[in-house]
Amino acid sequence: MNMTTTTIIDKHRISGVLLVLCGAILFSTKAIMVKLAYRYDGVNAVNLLLLRMLFALPFYLVILAINKNKTNPPRLSFKAYGEIILYGILGYYLASYFDFKGLQYISAGLERIILFIYPTIVVIINRMFFGKAITSRQIMAIVICYLGVVISYLFEGKVATTENIGLGSFLILLSAITYASYLVGSGKLVPKLGTLRFTSLAMIISSICVILHCYVDQNIFFPILDAEVYWYGFAMAVFATVIPSFMISEGINRLGSSDASIIGSVGPISTIILAAIFLGEEIGLVQILGTLLVIGGVFLVSGNKS
Repeated sequence: MNMTTTTIIDKHRISGVLLVLCGAILFSTKAIMVKLAYRYDGVNAVNLLLLRMLFALPFYLVILAINKNKTNPPRLSFKAYGEIILYGILGYYLASYFDFKGLQYISAGLERIILFIYPTIVVIINRMFFGKAITSRQIMAIVICYLGVVISYLFEGKVATTENIGLGSFLILLSAITYASYLVGSGKLVPKLGTLRFTSLAMIISSICVILHCYVDQNIFFPILDAEVYWYGFAMAVFATVIPSFMISEGINRLGSSDASIIGSVGPISTIILAAIFLGEEIGLVQILGTLLVIGGVFLVSGNKS
């Protein structure tokens, strides 16, 4: 391997690291913007999620159209459409709804810590429903992760100024479970459709679900809120959804899933720092310990993946 080839490979990896790093940090801003938007009158999980989806939807429609023109993909079967609908509901509608709802009750820092355990939930789902063996290393990772969550939860109980911390944590856990279920189920479908096409279709399905939910729940298709809330919705759609989703995907393509997951662990840390800066959330040694335990557990799980 000559010097030129080595330089190209190094630049490729460095760009992959930067993509995953920036994508993870952008993803972590979502919880901050949700908490800031909740400070305005009339804002709730449903109408805020609706704004996020409505602003993101045009991007995914354009991406789907461009991808279709470039690749000329084969027609999908009814079974494939059914699976896309199911995974769109699980991964982008239910997971997002539980997440937004849970953020009404708990801090952004605890939310990100609980969400970050989803790789361990993937391991558990694969064992329960598909009979895949769990290694001693994975068991250790699960124990370490959940110990970190418990420690962070106890810290939240001491410093929180809101009630229903248990309910909020449970809702975020449901978000992590539904997202993990989406990852397990969609694993075989994504290679057939491609990441761009599958993600775009799943997001379109999710957007339809959110629109229907908002109409049934509040009898409206578009909420009337303060102008600042619309800006938060737009920012969440573009900078905390569309852009980071493709940055992470390209970063994984350049680095591999294991290295990308390790770099992506900056997410909980950046959320805690941003929450302290913009929301005034307290940072304590106990919370830092819990965060490090969760990250360490995810490292152990990621180490088993190729």
